[in-house]
Amino acid sequence: MEIRPILSALLRNKTGPILVAMQVALSLAILANALHIVNERREVAARPSGLADEAATFYFVVRNLNQNTPDQMLATIKRELEVLRSVPGMVSAGQVSQMPMAQSGSTTSISADPRQERESAYASIYATDGAMVKTFGLKLVEGRDFLPHEIPEVNQAAENRAPQTVLMTRDLAEKLWPGAPAVGKIMYFGTGNEARGAQVVGVVERLQSVHAEVGMDGEYSVVMPEFSYGRPGTLYAMRAEPGQRDRVMREAEQALRKSSATPMILRIKTVEGDRKDRYRADVALSWMLVTVSALLLLVTCSGIVGMASLWVTQRRKQIGVRRALGARKIDILRYFILENVLITSAGVFGGVLLGVGLNQLLVSKLEMTRLPLPYLIAGALLFWAIGILAAYGPAWRAASTSPALATRST
Repeated sequence: MEIRPILSALLRNKTGPILVAMQVALSLAILANALHIVNERREVAARPSGLADEAATFYFVVRNLNQNTPDQMLATIKRELEVLRSVPGMVSAGQVSQMPMAQSGSTTSISADPRQERESAYASIYATDGAMVKTFGLKLVEGRDFLPHEIPEVNQAAENRAPQTVLMTRDLAEKLWPGAPAVGKIMYFGTGNEARGAQVVGVVERLQSVHAEVGMDGEYSVVMPEFSYGRPGTLYAMRAEPGQRDRVMREAEQALRKSSATPMILRIKTVEGDRKDRYRADVALSWMLVTVSALLLLVTCSGIVGMASLWVTQRRKQIGVRRALGARKIDILRYFILENVLITSAGVFGGVLLGVGLNQLLVSKLEMTRLPLPYLIAGALLFWAIGILAAYGPAWRAASTSPALATRST
């Protein structure tokens, strides 16, 4: 079948085909980018934190009232750790300064050389009494954990002691010293004359930052040894045996309250809860985009089907004449399907260009990743399929009408 007669017919009535092509182009551009964003957000929300068992990990934020001296605070923290570690089903418990994905904590600039004009990265700074690797189940991929004599007792109300040794995540180590071992090297907090150095003694596979930023910044963390006291409030991180978290959590709270002779304020949180809170907006955005995409696809399908039905109905008499002159049903069907494929193809090519342009804007303004080609290919195939199916039904019904009935004047 020649395409020239089809193009000639379309050019005589351009408004309808142009509107359909524009609708397909706009829908393809929005749909491809929306689904790319959905997939990207879901991958971010599902990325591992570095903890061996998030479902079994929880933490208490404890503030003991009537604790007035640093010595009292230090003794209380040591006693409370003993109480928590003695709870049946407790795998490990330790004092930490902050938790991954908690969205509240300390971040500082890191550099490989104090003479740098700018920092190499910003990293979350975790302080631990030495139990973090075991409690979180962090995987050491290089070096070792802290030794007992490397963990100082620091009165935070009276001193600001710089660590001598640190652990860091593998991504941060690769950022500071690409392609080279990190253990034994000196990293610096800040730059310039006031930069403080610490030796890297170990590298962990992963420990997500406290704010869990999108991109590599969310993988940059440093762990320093410090048994801290002197300030109100202590954070105890704990990991229970698999499936025992809720029971261990209740018994740990009861044991802690029972062991204290003074009132305490105790706040309980889980890592699962922190993950849910951190990525709540990302999940909501994903569902919103899925809903919008589904509605947009429905509207586009309705428009294509409606326009195809209208074109076939308007040319019912022409179809009857062609049938009377010997055209077969398959000829009529093929004509209208090809016509719709041409219109849809124009929209698809326009949609690919528009989709790439829209993605470039999102990349430059929102720091998104580039739109993968498979999204555009899948979108193009989808709209081509819609175009064929939209024309098939009306064209088949028209082709099945007898020539005498189709050519009858109305």
